[in-house]
Amino acid sequence: MNATKTAFPISAYGLMAEKHWREFRPKMVRELEETSRLEEALYEAQERTLDELLPLEDKLVADGLTMDQASRQAWEMVRERYILLPPEDDQED
Repeated sequence: MNATKTAFPISAYGLMAEKHWREFRPKMVRELEETSRLEEALYEAQERTLDELLPLEDKLVADGLTMDQASRQAWEMVRERYILLPPEDDQED
């Protein structure tokens, strides 16, 4: 069976990653596209984010935060690991 668009369902986190990566990591995106791995990488980024985010939210709620506070704080702690990657050093080409 051939891989299709549904092979890696992309959520809002994946779309956010793609937008951010295209702006701040264009070389990385180009390399992923050239190897047909962009969709897979976006899916992996969103899944890893959720894998860390959800248990962290639960812990923060258990520590006494409201769900809204826990969600915001967990997002701030996790977002730069997989979604909002730092800019590439060299963006000239």
